[in-house]
Amino acid sequence: MADLSSSVGGIPLVSCVYNASGPRTGSSAALSKIAASSAGAILTKSATLEAQNGNPQPRTWHAEDNKASMNSEGLPNSGIDYYIDSTTIQETLEACPNGTKKPYLVSISGKTLQDNLEMLDRIAKKISEGEPIAGVELNLACPNVIGKPIIAYDFDQMKDILSTISNKKYKFILGLKLPPYLDSKHLQQAAAIINDYSTLVSYVVCINTIGNALSVDEVSESPFISSNNGLAGLSGPAVKYTALANVRQMRQQLKSEIDVVGVGGIESGTDAFLFLLCGASAVQVGTCHWKEGPQCFDRICTELQQLLNEKGYTSVQDCIGKLKSWSKEGAALTRAAKKQKQQEHSTVTTQKSSPGDAGGLKWMIDLVLVVVIAILLSEKFKLLSIPE
Repeated sequence: MADLSSSVGGIPLVSCVYNASGPRTGSSAALSKIAASSAGAILTKSATLEAQNGNPQPRTWHAEDNKASMNSEGLPNSGIDYYIDSTTIQETLEACPNGTKKPYLVSISGKTLQDNLEMLDRIAKKISEGEPIAGVELNLACPNVIGKPIIAYDFDQMKDILSTISNKKYKFILGLKLPPYLDSKHLQQAAAIINDYSTLVSYVVCINTIGNALSVDEVSESPFISSNNGLAGLSGPAVKYTALANVRQMRQQLKSEIDVVGVGGIESGTDAFLFLLCGASAVQVGTCHWKEGPQCFDRICTELQQLLNEKGYTSVQDCIGKLKSWSKEGAALTRAAKKQKQQEHSTVTTQKSSPGDAGGLKWMIDLVLVVVIAILLSEKFKLLSIPE
């Protein structure tokens, strides 16, 4: 079976698939369920310095066709001290199956630079005391804090934050959660800044939700989400293609020692495989985890392993960053595979509908029985007059 293990920023992962920070990550009970699954790591809710409730309800929405989701949560969380408390960490890691050691990662999203520095100081202290915190994900990408801009779109501010944190000389592994860059020039600017701090930043996570989205209810003629005039972050399958592009370009722009983690619309093993091809060393699952629960990690890992086996890959390392350029030969293979799939589907459909097989015969017998029963009931209740 193909080996799904990988590493991010030097942190070993038993599986390259783990959770994104977001729904179902706010408590030790929720984190324990992730730990007990096939997820390769456990990432906490994005913490603020103090606990907060977030935006008013309703603040989430799923499209009926499941192609898109939106949220304007506003970072509800229990505060940094909860997520780095020894009890929270112990309760979470005890759920890892068969003594497996999975990394416990803490996500933070301070309202100010000083808040972030205070949280980083507290994390550093906990690590020095022996708490098994494997790394920190600094969220510079949240679009749903009302009145607060997305930090990673302000390149001067982003540079100041990284410069200040770099001067603190923290010893733990640090990653950055980035927003989607819809302009390649902006992505290049962000990558250039991150490259300047390659001794500080071990990995980046691409992408957070696409901000400034709006879902409208035709019945009430109003937004589905109450806060921020209905504006929210877009997630789910609708953002997958933007996420793939960001992962691909970040991998091309960043120094090789900075890993890339892909997130955005991953719902299957095939989705995860596409992100690996584009250069992701690991992937996070957010919206699918939100909708399906932690069992999604078991399913996605199984699907990914099966796909790698079918393609002849022995491990995820064999396919990371191996996206091929478009070619006529590749397009021909795709057309042939599509045609074969259509033929197989047509054959199965014909077999199911054929009156000569067992399925068709059973269908005919069932139909005759229904007619006979209907006639008998009609005669009994004199609802139908049958001529002699």
